[in-house]
Amino acid sequence: MVAGGIIVILGVMVMPIPTFLLDILISFSITFSLIILMVAVFMMSSLEFSVFPSLLLVVTLLRLSLNIASTRIILLNGDQGASAAGEVIKSFGNFVVGGNFVVGTVIFIILVMINFIVITKGSVRTSEVAARFTLDAIPGKQMSIDADLNAGLITEKEARDRRRNLEREADFYGSMDGAIRFVRGDAIAGILITLVNILGGFAIGVFQQGMDASEAAQIYTLLTIGDGLVSQLPALIVSTAAGLVVTRAQSDKNLPGELMKQLLDQPNAFIIAAGILFFFGMIPGLPHFPFFLMSLITGTIAYQKLKDNKNIEQLALKKKDDEAKAPLAEKVESILPLDVMELEVGYELIPLVDAERNGELLERIKSIRRQFALEMGFIVPPLHIRDNLQLKSNEYSVVIKGVDVAKDSIMMGRILAMNPGTTEQELDGIKTTEPTFGLPAVWIPSTKKQEAQLAGFTVVDPATVITTHIKETIKRHAHELLGRQETQALLDKFKEPNPKVVEELIPNLLSLGKVQKVLQNLLKEQISIRT
Repeated sequence: MVAGGIIVILGVMVMPIPTFLLDILISFSITFSLIILMVAVFMMSSLEFSVFPSLLLVVTLLRLSLNIASTRIILLNGDQGASAAGEVIKSFGNFVVGGNFVVGTVIFIILVMINFIVITKGSVRTSEVAARFTLDAIPGKQMSIDADLNAGLITEKEARDRRRNLEREADFYGSMDGAIRFVRGDAIAGILITLVNILGGFAIGVFQQGMDASEAAQIYTLLTIGDGLVSQLPALIVSTAAGLVVTRAQSDKNLPGELMKQLLDQPNAFIIAAGILFFFGMIPGLPHFPFFLMSLITGTIAYQKLKDNKNIEQLALKKKDDEAKAPLAEKVESILPLDVMELEVGYELIPLVDAERNGELLERIKSIRRQFALEMGFIVPPLHIRDNLQLKSNEYSVVIKGVDVAKDSIMMGRILAMNPGTTEQELDGIKTTEPTFGLPAVWIPSTKKQEAQLAGFTVVDPATVITTHIKETIKRHAHELLGRQETQALLDKFKEPNPKVVEELIPNLLSLGKVQKVLQNLLKEQISIRT
């Protein structure tokens, strides 16, 4: 279907077409441009419209083919009057500009300036910068994906999907860096085609059709300006869509939703604007009604938003009070004399393990247990978390069977930048050593994350640092966690599909204790016992 459409476009360039078909194709060009604009407005991210660079070439080719077809009709049949080039061009030449070719010329020049100087030039520059920064950030993003995978935050499939999206993003912005030139070239071609139409039509009208100079200028200029406006309208629409695509940031909302959210999140801006508009309305000599009307509208929006914010705060306080009054359910596990594994944290690190403060550590620890079971073959005991006032405020400690086996400190409010050995650049921050692998690292402000990634550093947040440390600590001490009860559970699980094998092995050949010892030795060497 696409191939057939491209062949039709090329055919329109070289074959004469009737005016009614030209009207249909021009209407299709405007419709298709509007569809592209709406897709660009409502997409969540640029990758949702990754076909846009190729589509941009096809749309540009369509407009140029219609320009050529309309030019052919205008120059051949322009002496027949305003309807010679079809009803659409006639309507734009008469109705839109009132039949005045001077007004049409001015409007055409303004549209070309808006498209070529403002939108297209900005889109070209934005695409260049986006392509360069996207390509420069790829190594850091790949390291971040690997770090999340190693920390158990994502699965292998999720890591593959992220890498694939990263490749698509790089390909997209690389393609857009070149494809955006189609829009710029189309704007230049539109200007040249219009000049050629005017000069060629004037020459044909005067020297071949025997028209007066003023009559030829009136007819051919009006038709050419109508044709120029018809071609510049979809060009302007597609240029706007291209600008939206290359400037669209990754978000969980489309442009209208994100725009309304960010604007309405600042009701004070509406209050100030309403006050300024009201002041303008009181100035003698200025029209009062428009300014008072706009002041009333913006003030109403601000009042409604402030009212909504107050209701949200009251609901949040009520929910918090209800939760505080609810009786705490006592768990049997909390009175056990000794936990097999514990994570003790200083009071500054409590937000990391507090779900009400969006603490991510609890979910990440669940992911660690799940990934460890897949990799090593047995489920480690739950990791109980509690605060310990004997630790420093920013310290944490991993305890196995009552013994501290790992301890380090975290800088809250900062992120850890690690040098994987691929960069010689140094970052300003608090120098330290990454606790898991002993890499040289620097605690830097969160605002410098992109700068560090572009410099080649692997950047992780405090929760990831702790998660990775816990995971590697569990691997090193996994043999201590495999007791007789865990060994029996593994044998029972293995016995379901293989009952005869287990019955012949235990206790005829090996005792439970010897099987436990073998499995512990394998885990001590970090060899999986899953198979």
